[in-house]
Amino acid sequence: MNLSLPRSELATYTARQLNHFFPDGHDLTGSDLMPGLDVALDRLHFCFRHAISPRYNGPDGTHLNHLYADHYLMYLWFLANSLSRQGADRRLLSKLYYLNKALHAFDCMYDTGLPDIFLIFHGSGTMLGKATYGNFFVALQGCTIGAHHGKYPTLGQGVALAAQSSIIGPCQIGHGASVSCQTGLFQTDVPDHHVAYRDKEGRLIIKPSARSYAQTFFNVDCTPPQT
Repeated sequence: MNLSLPRSELATYTARQLNHFFPDGHDLTGSDLMPGLDVALDRLHFCFRHAISPRYNGPDGTHLNHLYADHYLMYLWFLANSLSRQGADRRLLSKLYYLNKALHAFDCMYDTGLPDIFLIFHGSGTMLGKATYGNFFVALQGCTIGAHHGKYPTLGQGVALAAQSSIIGPCQIGHGASVSCQTGLFQTDVPDHHVAYRDKEGRLIIKPSARSYAQTFFNVDCTPPQT
């Protein structure tokens, strides 16, 4: 993976941010992050190599630029999640989660089961709860995935949420399904290869779609099967 900072410098950079935002006397160094950082960057490389955009996956390989917000958002979540899997101190995990909220207004706990392959674009105001996620998941700004009475949605492979959309409650969202801008789903299922949107009168429409919105971002086959 092509890094804008060497691994050790990236770890130190993140530790300095954490110490600046949370001056509670429990200062961190780059070495505190390195066990999770190595794993996180390997996972991030695997994720980004499925992306279409050369900003993520160019002819010379995958890229992480610490000054490109969408990259850094993804890096912070993978770092927090990787450290969580290693049983890291909860204070450190909480700081990484909070740092992502402070920098990007992105709300996703470090132990949420996001898939191995996903992308968040312009993630301000996006909240991703502890749903079941399939690979090739995409969410834009202002999206919400949450529970109703403790029951979360289940998302198939290649699900994409456009800006200001939401999925709440025990919804079953099929493979290759898309949710359009400003469309809210509450305890509503969407079949495979369908798009959900609101018409001009605000009525919810769910209809077959020839192409998943996720295919805009990933090399993934989400085309409807031939009948």
